[in-house]
Amino acid sequence: MEDNQWLWSTELEIPSEHGSGEGVVRDVLSQLERLGWIEQDMFGVHLALEEAMVNAIKHGNGMDVSKRVHVICKISAARIWMEVSDEGEGFDLAEIPDPTEDENLDRDSGRGILLMNSFMSHVKYNEQGNCVTMEKFREGE
Repeated sequence: MEDNQWLWSTELEIPSEHGSGEGVVRDVLSQLERLGWIEQDMFGVHLALEEAMVNAIKHGNGMDVSKRVHVICKISAARIWMEVSDEGEGFDLAEIPDPTEDENLDRDSGRGILLMNSFMSHVKYNEQGNCVTMEKFREGE
């Protein structure tokens, strides 16, 4: 479904500091709840958006408070579209170890990407690796 009748959208920059994206998550979840999205979908969006912002702050911008994280969210009755980008050099997705492999179970990387892919309908990174676009279709759509 290609529903582009956005009922709510936001575009903002947040500082590269722990916890700076909490207001964004709160606003997005409030809008999804207002539109009657089910708890399971809201949980997935919450996790994916939070992980994307944490990755951008921690890995992308290296917790450098002079760098910003750019967040765009658009919500329609049937889907949510989100983009999170940072000012870092980016990364190569192919070089991220699979967190489900036995030798990587104790490693601290790759889990956020796994969660985003698990809970969202589509996840795509730009060529540089410093911008992730995620989309989720409402359950039953």
